[in-house]
Amino acid sequence: MADALADLRYDLALANRMLADKGVLDAFGHVSARHPSDPQRYFLSRSRAPELVEPEDFIEYTLDSTPVQATDIPQYSERVIHGEIYKARPDVMAVCHHHSPAFMPLVITGIDYVPVFHLGAVGGVHPPFWDQRAEFGDTNLLVVKPEEGASLAKRLGQHWMVLMNRHGVTAVGTGVREVVFRCVFSHLNAQYQIAAAAAGAVGPLSAGEAKLAFNLATGTTGLSRSWELWTRHLDKAGSLPKPRG
Repeated sequence: MADALADLRYDLALANRMLADKGVLDAFGHVSARHPSDPQRYFLSRSRAPELVEPEDFIEYTLDSTPVQATDIPQYSERVIHGEIYKARPDVMAVCHHHSPAFMPLVITGIDYVPVFHLGAVGGVHPPFWDQRAEFGDTNLLVVKPEEGASLAKRLGQHWMVLMNRHGVTAVGTGVREVVFRCVFSHLNAQYQIAAAAAGAVGPLSAGEAKLAFNLATGTTGLSRSWELWTRHLDKAGSLPKPRG
């Protein structure tokens, strides 16, 4: 199990750095993973810019988003996003919260996300919007209270992505590599969707096309090919995390 946890921490560090490299994350945002043998716990980095996250930065949390071991290390204020989704969705093994610039026109204006190319289907068709103000009034838009995280998880439902009005996106997956794949290609889809709208018209995938293309993340070698390539990009840039133990 020690080796499995070391591998998970390393993959999580890679995930944070990959999503920063692809422009999905900047100084903010975070990726977590459920504990592989204890579904009542999860791992999330200490409060740090994703591009800088190392394997040793990860804190083990209960699903109430309390550290298993008390610590004075600064923590992400929005960690309840992760804990409350893990509570609500036993099938979810990884969560990413981001403020991708490609998505901001959608979440500011309330435009639906629709798949416009095959890999964009990994974000789902018309993922739900969550409006924090509707339930909690004026806030600073950070999701810091358990009841806010629970409300977001409820709105996510059985979808794989939820858009957060005027804020960003939270995506989930059955593993770390899948959630990275979903975030990168939904980010690209949002770019293409806005560009197509500016060019004249958006031609989305049909319902049948979107259903079939959704499985590209898990039903083909696309996920492993992408992970290998994006790891290579980090290696070439000298941006890999510190080597395992």
